[in-house]
Amino acid sequence: MNADNAISRSVFMVVATLILLPIYTFSQEEQPPIIIVRPTVIDSILLNPGIGFTTFQRFNGDDLNEGSGWTEGYPIEYQEFDGDLSNRNYPRTTISYFRVNWRFVEPEPGKYNWGMIDKALETASQRGQSLMLRISPYEGDDTKDVPLWYREMVGDEKNLLSGKWRVDPEDPRYLQYFGGMIKALGDRYDGHPHLESVDISIIGYWGEGDGMHLLSDPIRIQLVRCYLDHFKKTPLIFQPLNGDAPDPGVLVEGLPIAASWPDGRHNGQGPQMRNVGWRIDCLGDMGFRDGWCHMLDVYPQDIIKSGMKDAWKKAPVVMEICGTFMSWLEREKYDDRTVKYSFDQALKWHISSFNAKSSPVPAKWLPFVNEWLKKMGYRFALRKLTYPAIVRLHDPIRFTSWWENQGVAPCYKDFKLALRLRNKNRTQILVTDADIRKWLPGDIIFDDRVFLSYDMPVGTYDLDLAIISLYDHEPKVKLAIAGIKKDGWYNMGKISVMK
Repeated sequence: MNADNAISRSVFMVVATLILLPIYTFSQEEQPPIIIVRPTVIDSILLNPGIGFTTFQRFNGDDLNEGSGWTEGYPIEYQEFDGDLSNRNYPRTTISYFRVNWRFVEPEPGKYNWGMIDKALETASQRGQSLMLRISPYEGDDTKDVPLWYREMVGDEKNLLSGKWRVDPEDPRYLQYFGGMIKALGDRYDGHPHLESVDISIIGYWGEGDGMHLLSDPIRIQLVRCYLDHFKKTPLIFQPLNGDAPDPGVLVEGLPIAASWPDGRHNGQGPQMRNVGWRIDCLGDMGFRDGWCHMLDVYPQDIIKSGMKDAWKKAPVVMEICGTFMSWLEREKYDDRTVKYSFDQALKWHISSFNAKSSPVPAKWLPFVNEWLKKMGYRFALRKLTYPAIVRLHDPIRFTSWWENQGVAPCYKDFKLALRLRNKNRTQILVTDADIRKWLPGDIIFDDRVFLSYDMPVGTYDLDLAIISLYDHEPKVKLAIAGIKKDGWYNMGKISVMK
């Protein structure tokens, strides 16, 4: 008998003994017997919303990039789908990341190619994914310049302040048109159920913000506010960590972005402050170009200097590989110790999701990746649940629970913990007041009570538990415990309802 069966049988035997006894009533002073459930904690990888690897310019089931290269900036080239959601040499994911340049979104002034984004959102949903989105203003290649009509309008601009700028962001037309496109994007897609998050992308190659500290304060603030003012529901991701700003903390000044520093300073307080996540684009860079690299000279320091060190408690941290896994293996020739160092640092910085650019994971590093996936983001293990074996029809079901978040971040989605009573005649879902967005890494104690419907028939029910969506009451989060049912719920035992 394995551990799962042993625990299930022990719980069942306790309840079975109770319900085989004659039905009796108990006085107000008497307390019904208490069922104690201690689920078996499991060590497998959990495919859960908002965490883990992302596909890049692709979806679950698509072929990966060949070699050490990748594609970005262009519209997605859709592959024929054979119904198999698995990814060869790459983890299956719950997020698809789409990065496309402005010129493909706004081919004519004020005319937007929303169909391109609609198709990406729909395809992601069909493949069991949400869509992470960035619209970059431009890249370095002339084929990825700003829209042709905008280039004709502003001409070939010279003497730009950054080598990674293609146009002058101080030109009022840039705010009018690029900023206007972002406003229209937010007005159309904010709160879309399949939109995972949107990157704040305003200047620089790939929209990574190079030279953002060179902007005048009014322009910087107005460009960022195009996102803040038009995305109130969909999470936003900010990148103040390029390594080119002498003090990345100035990038949040004058903006309602929650930020704080070790000396007690903060960027403002109150309900107007926005919890914005942050991202880095070169995880794993140990290149030591001229004695400098991202992993030792940018991320440890600028995460703190930017004021975003504690942002993970309220908003996601997302990271992108420097190069690809194949370039780590073939060009950089990283050893196992270097790879594991980068993974461990990412966990220290509370990573939720990782863009590996749809590049194959070398077999030799797959064990490291699998262990990383078990810790990335949130991982909820129910350690103990207690509830009454018998409940009166009009009395609450009082329960206690001890949980452990074995990951490095909370869940940022407003899912709800729920109990379910079911037998062949009746099913009722009872939603608790738990706010799992506050379940930070470590131990969580949540005790609550829920009430049955007034017309609940007396009888014996299976008691199930799950973390569900309020939209459809379907389970959304797999737990790090054994015993998941085909419908995504976890059985905790039996409970009797009596008058």
